[in-house]
Amino acid sequence: MFPLHDDNPTKIIPYITYILIGSCLLTFFWQLSLGPYAQNAVLSLGMIPAVVFNTQQLHPDLVTVPALATFFTSMFLHGGWMHLIGNMLYLWIFGNNVEDAMGHKRFITFYLICGVAAALAQALPEPGSTTPMIGASGAISGVLGAYLLLYPHARVLVAIPFGFYIHTTRIKAGWVLGFWFALQIFNSIMSGDQQGGVAWGAHIGGFVAGLALIPFFKYKHVALFAPARNNY
Repeated sequence: MFPLHDDNPTKIIPYITYILIGSCLLTFFWQLSLGPYAQNAVLSLGMIPAVVFNTQQLHPDLVTVPALATFFTSMFLHGGWMHLIGNMLYLWIFGNNVEDAMGHKRFITFYLICGVAAALAQALPEPGSTTPMIGASGAISGVLGAYLLLYPHARVLVAIPFGFYIHTTRIKAGWVLGFWFALQIFNSIMSGDQQGGVAWGAHIGGFVAGLALIPFFKYKHVALFAPARNNY
């Protein structure tokens, strides 16, 4: 089930969401421009738990920012086109409404905090890991958690593949995002120690952070669990 669009209009121009998407796109094109040296950028700017917790050191030639800064730089790196497109699609669909509910300044702060919380959720269970963590999915997971509490009754157009046939339908956001979160938990349990390149713990941690933080970041006049709009 892949979300395509929601029927939840905004009152503002969500330029922070646009800037985040643009920044991730530009960073990815920069990664591509590095050719065979792209992996060095991942090692330099990705969040490596063993480096952050000072149990191992990067080669001096790879150190470009302080280890703690990689909590933030890692959010803008991606491992491939599908990784990038999937993350940007979710941010495009759900980010604008969350930004609308809290304003531009609060949204960028919220986004970054969720990203850090997601990285910690992935790193703390394995502080000695030398695998770089990259991608915006942890921060975006926080956006999804916030959207779930804000607009569970909003309708989301989703695509459901059946072999070569793709069926589209509109489903309440609560079901879409609830299913997404359940899938992250399931995949985390099934993968065990073999993560397969996907930071399931970061997805779960970011989502929970979004759920916990949205009551404090939203405008006071914005209610949680907003009812469906008439045009749905």
